[in-house]
Amino acid sequence: MVVTKLKFLGVPAGRVGLQLWVERVRPETPPSTAAAMSSEEVLQVQSDTITAINQENKELQEIKAVWRETETPLKNSVPEVWPEVERAECLARGAALKWASGVFCRPEHLERLSHYKKRESQRTASVHTRLKAMVQSYLEGVGWGLEHLRESRAELKEASHTLKKAGLESDGNTEGMKSLERLREVSVNHHQLLAAVSNLPRLYSVGSMVLETERLVESRRLLEAHARLMDLEHWQDDILWQLHGAAGTTESGLSAEDQELVAKYFSGVGQLVDALGKELWAVVSSALALAQQNPTPFVSAVRIVEREEALDRALLAERGRPGGSSRPLPAGRPRCWRARFFQVLEEAVSARFRSVSYLHTRGPGLAGHLSALQHGIMADLDTVRHLLEHCVPPYYQLTGAYLRASHRCLRTHLAQVSSWDLESGEIFAVLNWVLHVYNSPDMMGHPDMLAELQSADLGPLISTEGLEQLQSRYVQSVRKSVSEWMHKALQVELQDWQRDQEPDTDHEGFYQTSLPTIITQMLEENARVALMIGESLRDQTIQMGLYEMENLLNRFREALVEFGKEHRRDPSNNKTKFYLHYLLASISNCIILKKSTEGLQQQSSHSASQFSRTPPNPLAALDRAVRRACRLVMDQLMLDLQPFLPGLLTRPWLVQGDPTPKLCSVLEHHLDLYSRVRLPCQQCLQEEAQWVVVVEYVRALMQKRLVCRSSEDRRQLAQQMLQDDQLFRETFHSLEGEESVPEVNPLALLPVLADFIRLKDPGMLTLEVLGLAAKYPDISDEHVSVLLDIRGDVSRDTRVSVLDLLEHSAPPLPVGYRPIFTDILVPPSTMAFCLPTANFFSSFCS
Repeated sequence: MVVTKLKFLGVPAGRVGLQLWVERVRPETPPSTAAAMSSEEVLQVQSDTITAINQENKELQEIKAVWRETETPLKNSVPEVWPEVERAECLARGAALKWASGVFCRPEHLERLSHYKKRESQRTASVHTRLKAMVQSYLEGVGWGLEHLRESRAELKEASHTLKKAGLESDGNTEGMKSLERLREVSVNHHQLLAAVSNLPRLYSVGSMVLETERLVESRRLLEAHARLMDLEHWQDDILWQLHGAAGTTESGLSAEDQELVAKYFSGVGQLVDALGKELWAVVSSALALAQQNPTPFVSAVRIVEREEALDRALLAERGRPGGSSRPLPAGRPRCWRARFFQVLEEAVSARFRSVSYLHTRGPGLAGHLSALQHGIMADLDTVRHLLEHCVPPYYQLTGAYLRASHRCLRTHLAQVSSWDLESGEIFAVLNWVLHVYNSPDMMGHPDMLAELQSADLGPLISTEGLEQLQSRYVQSVRKSVSEWMHKALQVELQDWQRDQEPDTDHEGFYQTSLPTIITQMLEENARVALMIGESLRDQTIQMGLYEMENLLNRFREALVEFGKEHRRDPSNNKTKFYLHYLLASISNCIILKKSTEGLQQQSSHSASQFSRTPPNPLAALDRAVRRACRLVMDQLMLDLQPFLPGLLTRPWLVQGDPTPKLCSVLEHHLDLYSRVRLPCQQCLQEEAQWVVVVEYVRALMQKRLVCRSSEDRRQLAQQMLQDDQLFRETFHSLEGEESVPEVNPLALLPVLADFIRLKDPGMLTLEVLGLAAKYPDISDEHVSVLLDIRGDVSRDTRVSVLDLLEHSAPPLPVGYRPIFTDILVPPSTMAFCLPTANFFSSFCS
């Protein structure tokens, strides 16, 4: 638009023309003086330039008005190309003025006006050249297209004229075609009569051939019967084809009356096919029996099957494929008798399994049934491999086909058997047969069968999921049996506890009952039987057994508690006469069960957590049961020692030393019984008895039954304590020399206390207390205060200094240290006239 406006004003197109026009309209300024112009002068020049441009724009508007008046008819005939021409021109004019004012803002810029003019002229010429070339090309294409359109129009006129002429000729021949219809009907009837006359001898003999073929089928002369049947089918096919008329007609052209007539004459052919097929498949289904007697019928059946297959292939190649003959396939073709042959073979195999009922395979009968299946399948395979395989073509691969059929039928049969409500023995028989017998060298793993197995690709008899379900059912069934046997064994054990005799002993002299033997043998036998199936089932069975053992031990521990309560209610009851003996036997039983449990866990340690998120922990249950039994044994020891404890550390004891020998007698009896317990519980019981005796002895000392009044009393008290210590050591002589000796020997406390009481110089008590606290860091200031009271010669100041030193120098308990004084409570201080009595002590200890 800028170029158009400049042309209207007589300015050449492009920026160069604009520059020339600006140079023309601006005041003449010599180039030599342009550089010397001031800024005011430059502004004046720009103002004059803009004024000149505005003047020229007014002239442009006048010229355009004149142009509109002269071009009004043209505008009325041609639609306006740009509806907003006025707005576009204003925008273009503004852009041109902006560009001009920007380019020629300074006088020195006008020196490049010639350069702009030359560049715009070249650009305009280039654009004009391209436009001319493009318009010329378009014009040539339009001319070429118009020429082709003219030629096409002429050809279409000629074709239309020819078609019109042909239509007229066709209308003239319609009457002649009607006269030929009668001739066509006569020709078709003549052709059909000719076919009927030529086939009359065959039609007359169809009935006799059908009867003769029926006799041949009944007498199982199958090859001859099949040959006659093929002749009959061939005649029927020829007659139908001849009745169709000329070649190229379809079956739909045959009338219903003709089809019914042919079907009536050959009505016995279809029945013959069914009868022959029935006899044929009867021979195939009894092939195993015929092979050992007379395989000829089977060979004839195979030959007939091959004939039918060859005929099916020939008919399909000739008539069945696209582009072949228009002659239709005979009725009932293709017969596919080879596929039917293998189907009948598989049905014959499945018939052997279909007759088996649930009642015939219950209990031990299932194992016998599986064994019979094994022998029957192998006998059939031998017959197929050595006899029937030679009666069929090699590509039949009859042995592989029989293998696949047997495998499929057997898989279906085993799935049915697995769905029954089977006991553990029956499930074991199925698993053992599937996993071991079926693939063993005596069956499918036979060297002669390996090649057939590889080509047959049989797959598993039972899927992995099915095997897992069977194994789970086996484990649940065994679990039910194990739980019942464990319950019975526990009941027998509880009855043994009531016997009026000691428990039985083993060859080493340790007490034991029948419980661990029953449990151990039962679990080990179940694990051994499960291992015959596989390690996975063995591991599941072991885990199940450990669960049941844990439950048994929990019930066993509860039974021990009830046994102890019953004995405490009536200690003189004859039913609990050997209460302590059976407690010790129970401890020995737990030790035996622990060894058995550890052995079972070692067998299944690699998959201990595979079958359960919370694996069984029978060892913890064993430990709880043993600790409960040991606690009951120690309670019984305390009960037997209780009558003699009030006499310790009294004036009569100081004079006569009477209760200590009786205590030792009770201890010797208990220790003799403890020797009937298996290690390590035997030693643990003996050590615990030491702790009980020492703790009770020190507890009696803390009662302050005896307070020394003089140094002689202190000497006698210390001497008697040392004698008691010697008696206790002689009683516990069996512990001396043992490898496992406790870090703190409780018997060593008595000499230390005796030395503390026997000390002559009270000023040395501080050092003595420090040594006592170093050996027994659990001793408290209350215990030391009681010991100082027993001495009877300690001043108040000495007591305060000793107790204060003990409080500030109390060492921490070392790791593994078993406290002694913690279990010994110091009685509260009493008034001088309120002395404790024997009844109070007895109630306090209980």
